[in-house]
Amino acid sequence: MARVRLSVAERREELLRAAIGQIEERGVAAVRIADVASSLGVSNALVLYHFSTKEKLVAAAFAYAAEDDLVQLRKLLGRRTTALRRLRSAVRWYAPTGQAKGWRLWIEGWAAALREPALQEVTRELDKQWKAAIAEVIAEGVAAGEFRCPDPAASALRLTALLDGLAVQLTSYPGAVSRARAQEWADEALARELGLGADTLSAQER
Repeated sequence: MARVRLSVAERREELLRAAIGQIEERGVAAVRIADVASSLGVSNALVLYHFSTKEKLVAAAFAYAAEDDLVQLRKLLGRRTTALRRLRSAVRWYAPTGQAKGWRLWIEGWAAALREPALQEVTRELDKQWKAAIAEVIAEGVAAGEFRCPDPAASALRLTALLDGLAVQLTSYPGAVSRARAQEWADEALARELGLGADTLSAQER
């Protein structure tokens, strides 16, 4: 059966999705152009036509995945509800117990970024945008009198650092901490950063 002819944009997106799948399965170091091509039944030359090197393909794949996550984050933080509810939703989605993109992919990305400048730039930019978005909503909540937080940027950094660390524990060391305990710690951290009691967050679920 003949393959459907795709536009350049559609083909690039197909290749990026395939690359993400291969990275999650094999890891950045082990994945090859041939693996991505084989998963789609296309030639190596086609992949190289769109992405001239493996490094460029990997960086573009992570940028694609990052934008996907950022779109969902903006959707959660842009809802018409209180800043506290928006923050709770975002933290729960981002946390390793939520529905954010597979943490194995991002842990692979962080490790590879130590040696790949292009990938380091992608992961750094994603990190900056996450922190800025969280800090902005914290500042909105402070202005609205919902909670207290003297330094929204610092709070955003501490929250995301905790969630990233929990993701590493849950993904790399199964059994090191339960998902229920990780969620409890994430909730406690959010309440602490906002100067709230744990009961205030619990009330958000009712």
